[in-house]
Amino acid sequence: MRARELGIPLPGEPGPWNAITDVPGIEVGYVTLCEGDDVRTGVTALLPRGRDGVGMPCAAGLHSFNGNGEMTGTAWIEESGSLAVPVLITNTYAVGPVHRGVVEWVRANRRDMAPEWLLPVVTETWDGHLNDIHGSAVESRHAAAAIEAAASGPVEEGCVGGGTGMRCYGFKGGSGTASRVVEYGEDRYTVGAFVQANFGARRELVVAGVPVGRELPDGPAPETDGERQVPPGAGSVIVVVATDAPLLPGQCEALARRATLGLARTGTTGSHFSGDIFLAFSTANEGALTSTFPEDDGSAPYESMRFVPWGRMDPFYGAVVESVEEAVLNVLTGAHAMTGRAGHHVPALPLDQVSALLAARGAVA
Repeated sequence: MRARELGIPLPGEPGPWNAITDVPGIEVGYVTLCEGDDVRTGVTALLPRGRDGVGMPCAAGLHSFNGNGEMTGTAWIEESGSLAVPVLITNTYAVGPVHRGVVEWVRANRRDMAPEWLLPVVTETWDGHLNDIHGSAVESRHAAAAIEAAASGPVEEGCVGGGTGMRCYGFKGGSGTASRVVEYGEDRYTVGAFVQANFGARRELVVAGVPVGRELPDGPAPETDGERQVPPGAGSVIVVVATDAPLLPGQCEALARRATLGLARTGTTGSHFSGDIFLAFSTANEGALTSTFPEDDGSAPYESMRFVPWGRMDPFYGAVVESVEEAVLNVLTGAHAMTGRAGHHVPALPLDQVSALLAARGAVA
């Protein structure tokens, strides 16, 4: 079930699928690995321009709200203001094989794209509570499989892809998405968000302004990871924001910063033990921001970009905040309970109790 199906009142106009794939050209693919008692993990691939558009740069920007996490390739994004590769999301210790898998996929399918080097963008959240994170379940071939599985259209949510073994606000977390339509003069643009949610303490959870986390029954006593107790709120969250509105790299960075406010609407105060890293990109201005070896033909070409004036950015900021908030709620309402490593069990958000609490506060659509 998605948040809107539960009757949660959410502002703004979503796109047809209410997903990041409402931005034309974007494709999302998953590989989900649930094997035996200990494997609860996977890989998610987001392709800004689809498989056929790998290598065509998008204006892009980053924001690290809390840097207790990893996203590779960020130095080049900050240097060039562009993103030209798929974005892969997995678990913390699978960054290496997934990184290699992207290189192998590009080498096999896009030999024309920087054959001498490649800087993949691979990011992560920690699923070691439910998954044997020290194991070797995720292999380089799974990165290629996620890229090959990427498609437009509705996006599955909850316990899928890189989000398979994640927790969110003490309940089962995972993958989620949402979108908003922004009118700009006679044009209509889309802003979409995708989250891999593995963050937040139960007491913090807020749904439609109602502090349901404080009113839901307490969960089980904190479980341990080896000899250490994992603090409530530890984990991470990755947010990818996309739009077809024409933006500069600095404006994409401004969108990425607004993801923080969307998360805050769901209650988090931001744990020191959570890697909260956000990436935003624009698929407009196709052909600009190229970065290839110069042709030795004596030419000196120029590029140009069309962009929304800075003073007109507020509606796009609002769309990010609303999309991120709803994407997190879609994770929680879409995920099912899961048992994994060492018998650890994570319950799903009790939707009937949440509905009752919202109804009691008059907060049901």
